[in-house]
Amino acid sequence: MRRHIIMLAAFTALACSCTKEKVDLYDVTLSALNIWAGTENIPVDSITYNYSYTVDKGYIVFYARVSGVPVDHDRTFSLEAVSGNLSEAEGSYELGTYTIPAGEVQMKDTIFFDTSKLKNPSSFTVNDGILVLQMKPNDSFVAGAEELSQLHIILKNYLAKPDEWDSAIFPLMPYVRSFGEYSKVKYQFMIQTLGMRDFHISYTAVTPYDSQTNTISYNYASYLADRMKQALAEYNATHDTPLTDETGALVTF
Repeated sequence: MRRHIIMLAAFTALACSCTKEKVDLYDVTLSALNIWAGTENIPVDSITYNYSYTVDKGYIVFYARVSGVPVDHDRTFSLEAVSGNLSEAEGSYELGTYTIPAGEVQMKDTIFFDTSKLKNPSSFTVNDGILVLQMKPNDSFVAGAEELSQLHIILKNYLAKPDEWDSAIFPLMPYVRSFGEYSKVKYQFMIQTLGMRDFHISYTAVTPYDSQTNTISYNYASYLADRMKQALAEYNATHDTPLTDETGALVTF
């Protein structure tokens, strides 16, 4: 009889222990949040943002994932800058509130930058900067794994003039024939509008754009020049002052 009592007590203790372990395992009141840049499935150590690729707004993409199970309500978090070139970069980036939707454990969102809001236009033109972001502490999440707890953003602000802007060896055609005289702001605006840079223009190309060689045809270059004229007209119509280059001259195409 005593043996049965001892076994019953041991079983009761074991059952209590298992119940407690199950509660801890599925407790979603506080979950770890991993954040990273790169692709949805492949994180990278750092991501680069180059202010020179836009005349105003640009962005980078980041991902976040909960190391737990979905819940039946939205969960939000914010990011904060914790180290790096904080003073130089201040005001040129925008951090918002981000949401893991109800029933989901992962999201993708953007962090916006604005070249026109750099306090010093020459910042990051000689030496690269860095901005380190991490999640602000909140009631829903704790920081995730150490290697997935911060976003490291390398800051650059320089742009090389394409070698083929003023002259090119046949069958290549110089940019100047389609887009006019070079300026850094003009090239920034082209990259921002077209999403293309350092491309080649070829008189003999038979396809409008060859992604393998980054080469466009003469006719496609003419089409892109018309697109740039339209984009410039829209920019000037929606801003207080028309677009000017680094010398103060009006940008034209």
